[in-house]
Amino acid sequence: MFRCPICGSSMRVQQLASLVCEKLHSYDISRQGYVNLLSNRSKTKYDKALFEARKMINSSGFFGPMIEGISNRLIRMQSRKPPESGKPLRLLDAGCGEGSHLSAIGRKLFDHPTVPDILGVGMDIAKEGVVMAAKTSPDPIWCVADLSQSPFADQQFDYILNILSPSNYSEFRRLLTSDGMLVKVIPGSLYLQELRALFYTGTGKETYSNDGTMELFSRHFERIEFEEIRYRIMLDSEQTKQLIHMTPLSWSVSPEVIERMSGGEMEVTADFALLYGWK
Repeated sequence: MFRCPICGSSMRVQQLASLVCEKLHSYDISRQGYVNLLSNRSKTKYDKALFEARKMINSSGFFGPMIEGISNRLIRMQSRKPPESGKPLRLLDAGCGEGSHLSAIGRKLFDHPTVPDILGVGMDIAKEGVVMAAKTSPDPIWCVADLSQSPFADQQFDYILNILSPSNYSEFRRLLTSDGMLVKVIPGSLYLQELRALFYTGTGKETYSNDGTMELFSRHFERIEFEEIRYRIMLDSEQTKQLIHMTPLSWSVSPEVIERMSGGEMEVTADFALLYGWK
């Protein structure tokens, strides 16, 4: 499944300790079970505290209806395909963070009788998220990797998940099988509107439009399905604090404003646009 991100040659697992390519570029498999395939150390704002906050928000059920929507769609798609004997369904989460989305969707698919064995793969450029994913959910393959230099051979995945994360459409097209499907999740216009109102009123940032992202998706993939999932959820004071911690919406807000907003429970809007597309 892997190809070397440096030279592009095929790779093999050596003594369950490393991935080695034909030209002897080598990447160690860590004690936690993930493999770091980055050639250079990446700089990212996504740190351990952010992923811990995101994990708590995931465990609170905040993303539950979105996860349910994706899982049901993939189950319906699989039920229409003729079974391929001995071949697992290969599912890549590009931008997996701390792994909660891939793990939850993988469990739902595994529990359904029409879905064959599943090989889940999560990749993210932020090492802290992948470390957390590997520690808490050992079944998938977890990789620290750059999406623009994906360490996978051509046409390896039946489905690619790209949930609230940047895209690389040329890589998605390369990595998907001929009948593979991309699942991209982007914020809807009302996503976390309560935080936008608190942080950005009067600045021009209090509203959001995903029109440009949707247009870009349709330029690269044939959009076969579009689904909006919108709901409101009440968060207690600790969950509110963690939500503010995990969202990039707070990155340009002063610590004083964040502290003032983190004191009590809050009802917030979850609003997602789910895009499904063929190559």
